[in-house]
Amino acid sequence: MKMRSRLFLTALVVLSLGFYALVDWIVKDVRLHYFITMEESLVDTSVLLAEQLSGNLQIDPAFERAFAAAAERPLSARIYNHTKTRMNLRVVVVDEQSRVVFDSRSALAAGEQYGWRDTALALKGKYGARTSHEIPGDPYSAYFYVAAPVMNGDRIIGAVTVGKPLSSISPFLKQARHRLIISGLIGFVAILLLLIPVSLWIIQPVRALTNYARAIRDGRKAARPALGHGGEMSELANAFEEMRDALEGKQYVEGYVQSLTHEMKSPLAAIQGAAELLNEEMSTAQREKFLGNIRAESERLHGLVDRMLSLAAIEKRKGLEQSEAIDVQVLIDDVIDSLLPVARQKEITLQPRVSDASHISGEYFLLRQAVANLVRNAIDFSPAGGRVEVEAGASEIIVRDSGSGIPDYALERVFERFYSLPRREGGSKSSGLGLNFVREIARLHGGDIALKNRAEGGTEAVLRLG
Repeated sequence: MKMRSRLFLTALVVLSLGFYALVDWIVKDVRLHYFITMEESLVDTSVLLAEQLSGNLQIDPAFERAFAAAAERPLSARIYNHTKTRMNLRVVVVDEQSRVVFDSRSALAAGEQYGWRDTALALKGKYGARTSHEIPGDPYSAYFYVAAPVMNGDRIIGAVTVGKPLSSISPFLKQARHRLIISGLIGFVAILLLLIPVSLWIIQPVRALTNYARAIRDGRKAARPALGHGGEMSELANAFEEMRDALEGKQYVEGYVQSLTHEMKSPLAAIQGAAELLNEEMSTAQREKFLGNIRAESERLHGLVDRMLSLAAIEKRKGLEQSEAIDVQVLIDDVIDSLLPVARQKEITLQPRVSDASHISGEYFLLRQAVANLVRNAIDFSPAGGRVEVEAGASEIIVRDSGSGIPDYALERVFERFYSLPRREGGSKSSGLGLNFVREIARLHGGDIALKNRAEGGTEAVLRLG
């Protein structure tokens, strides 16, 4: 299961349980406050009736008629979303021996014993309240009663108990519960929707690190993901970066040692062969020839090592050190001026064309080396009397030669280390590091290089810069 799915399911379960517990707690709290409000109003009613009956327990016939008429009176009281249709207040009056004096519902006859907890406490001068079920086992028949003592001076002569069914507040509890559940569901859905961008925000660094690890595995160049500074993800990215440096350093050394060893075999063999022949008797001309071979192969080895060191320095860099705004015209003129003697020696015309006021951002020294490599290659592969075109703008530099182009079999390999093609007119191969060097410089500048054969003949090198 994906990490995003796990996070979402975990959040879903936690939120579901949390919202259920929260709504249940709020509903119970609201129910309690409804009970408290009802009890408080019953206390006031019982005290008021007790004061009306103080002095004696004689029930005025008008008192009885008022309760009877109120019980039969039709009501249509709209209380929020509930309509009250009848009075459901019950009043019971008892004497000091807990005998019934009056019952508004006429459920109890006068003189009948009424020994409930609320009146018993009230007759002792204490606060009396109780909840009882009118029908045993039926939760909807519950009544809440509050009693107050009836006084005659300082003596308690009886008690009046006032009761209301709990069902009278059930509609309001249901409405409150319904509103709470709807509000909870809306909040629940809103938080779930909010979790989607939050989960993406959490997963994005993991995905970035995964792609970075795969790039390291595949040996591709990849920049460390920008995950800020501090925090676990940033530390993990730093660990990946250190691992990549360690792996690349090891692979780098192994690859270069193997490549350099292979490339040095040929010149070393030539030097060794020439040195052994110098021990034999030969003419001065032959001796000079073999000494010349030794010098040429030594220079070839020296150039190979220098190119390898330069390429190694470039490949190990992760970015530009001194980036600056470079005038393209100045850069191209500098390269053309340095290679003009070589071009004239081969009777090759150099044709630069630079867009007006073009500037690029980068390191002048590196870009000059890259462009000089491309122009020198173009000169080497162009015939005598040919021309080399250099077209430059703000985002790319194009070098075209007038040679015979690159063989199809070599197009995919020209950027490999030590792979080179013979120059025109039987010229020797180069070190095979030049184009690889140019590519590394281009990538340091956020670009790349591409080579292709032109339809009209020759090769076109396009150095793109970021």
